[in-house]
Formats: sequence, structure tokens, C-alpha cells
Amino acid sequence: MEPAGPEPSLYTVKALLILDSLGQRLLAKYYDGTFPTAKEQVAFERSIFSKTHHRAGGEIACLEGLTIVYRSSIDLFFYVVGGCQENELMLSAVLACLLDALGHLLRKEVEKRWLLDNMEGMFLVVDEIVDRGVILESDPQQVIQRLSLRAPEPAPYSFVLFDYLAGSSERRDTGDAGSHE
Repeated sequence: MEPAGPEPSLYTVKALLILDSLGQRLLAKYYDGTFPTAKEQVAFERSIFSKTHHRAGGEIACLEGLTIVYRSSIDLFFYVVGGCQENELMLSAVLACLLDALGHLLRKEVEKRWLLDNMEGMFLVVDEIVDRGVILESDPQQVIQRLSLRAPEPAPYSFVLFDYLAGSSERRDTGDAGSHE
């Protein structure tokens, strides 16, 4: 007995891109063989940037048979690329999740300078949302929770310095007390 329609599939993403205000790549993750060479990837990035950079905010575009959901934030452009049959709402949810999680990670508006200073966090966020092209999560709170469980936040420098100095004086006090006995 043959199935009546196409078999159910997971929501997928073909690429996830972050470009700066000049169209230069900050992050590009391609998940399938649509653009197999670096030259084709750069050409695709230039193509979508040239068609989308003049539009403020975010929109949905169709280009080269692909569905592209994008949004700008200060000096960055974020793109989620799916197949022509992919659900635009799901791609939009991935994009919103990416921006919200990065905003929480940076504790600021997402901009190039802060993103470059936190590249490892950016890669972790992307990997929590999409794995090998399959959308794993579209809820930014879940992504943030997973990242907070994975890596504890370091203490601010002033407390570390204070603890170090306080610890040093305690060690000197205990060392002096031991030598006088």
C-alpha cells in the first residue's frame, strides 16, 4: 500500500548567514550541497545581500528557488535560508530565536562589535538552534537555558581580584599564626 502524499519530514534549513553592513560574512553555515564551493557560497551571499540590504526591518524573499527570511539589526543582516517548499513561519521562528538568544547572550543590542567579541557564544547559539540543517529549537528561552547549563558565567573581574586579595591576606594571617606558635 503506497502512502497518499509525501512522507512527513523535519523542518530544515539550507543555510544560516550573518553578514555585516558591507555584505561581508561574519558567520555562514551551509547544511546541504546547494552551494558546494566557497566561490558559490560567496556569490550567493553577495546576491542576497544586494537584493535585501536596502530594505529596513525584515522580510521574506524568494531567490534562486529558495525561501529566505531575513532581518537587520544595527549593522548586521541575519538570514535563514530554506528550500522553496519550506514553511516561512518556521524559518521566521528560527530567525527570531537566533536574534533573541544572541541578544540575551550579549546583554545588549546585537551589533557587529559585540558579536565579534563573543564568537564562541554565537556558534553555540547557532548549534543549539540548528544541527546539520534540522531545526532543533525555536524557543529562545530553551536555547538560553541550555547554554547556561553548559557553561557557568565567569565572575566579574572586581570580585575575582577581591577574592584573590582577600585570600592572599588570609593565607598570610594563617601563615604568620602558624610560625608564632
